[in-house]
Amino acid sequence: MAGRVPKARRKGVFGRDPIAYDRARLEYPGRLYDLLAHRCGLGPGTRVLEIGPGTGIATRALLRRGPASVTLVEADTRLVRYLRATLPTEEGRVTVVPERFEAARLPPARYDLVVAASSFHWLPPRKALRKVARLLRPGGWWAVWNNHHGDPYRPSAFQARLQPLYADLGTGRGWTYGQSARARLQDRREGERRLAAVASVGAFDRISRTDLRWKATLTADRVVRLWATFSDVAVLPPARRRRLLAGVGRVVREGFGGRVTIPMVTPLYTARRR
Repeated sequence: MAGRVPKARRKGVFGRDPIAYDRARLEYPGRLYDLLAHRCGLGPGTRVLEIGPGTGIATRALLRRGPASVTLVEADTRLVRYLRATLPTEEGRVTVVPERFEAARLPPARYDLVVAASSFHWLPPRKALRKVARLLRPGGWWAVWNNHHGDPYRPSAFQARLQPLYADLGTGRGWTYGQSARARLQDRREGERRLAAVASVGAFDRISRTDLRWKATLTADRVVRLWATFSDVAVLPPARRRRLLAGVGRVVREGFGGRVTIPMVTPLYTARRR
């Protein structure tokens, strides 16, 4: 099963083809950045630190809000090259630190906002949160989010049609896209773990989770390219990966006329540095 593949190997798949990844992955909803502005102070003059920016999908949206500076901590050298080639190069506004977050030497109590978009789950949470607390100025904010391609609380025929594909390949992933009681329990437990980890550090208040629900309508080709970027799909043996992706494309073409609407949920966790 892909779930048994070492975490380091799964994490390394994102830099294989940064262009394909950047084009396939979905943007985060605009309401998320509105919340970061309203709740966390994102805007002109803000000093932002982003952990694991990948290809810069969230970074570009953050930059449009006019922060004074954005510091990016990215360990994958392939992604570092892509970020430096594609992001704005105004003097001093964007800085890329080619290090693992755990090892990066960063100035304490400097940042107004530290964020992680679809990347924080790769880190040891409590250790990383203690470092985040040291980097934030008092009153600064921590925010972490990711896209879930499927919502356990909103029925979806597309999700139901995917279950046999995952069961056949034994990836262990398929049920997380369903509306089963197990999927809802997993979602609740994940939220509880993340909130508890932040609280356990003892350096944050105003700890909360906000779920942003939206929909994405995608062609069969786009769905296949998107699914190919998921780490547990990317690490499958080539024949199994091709079979899964062909099946996903076939579901969209034959079951939904070549275009499908996917219920999305983007959980946003935020906390203020005491």
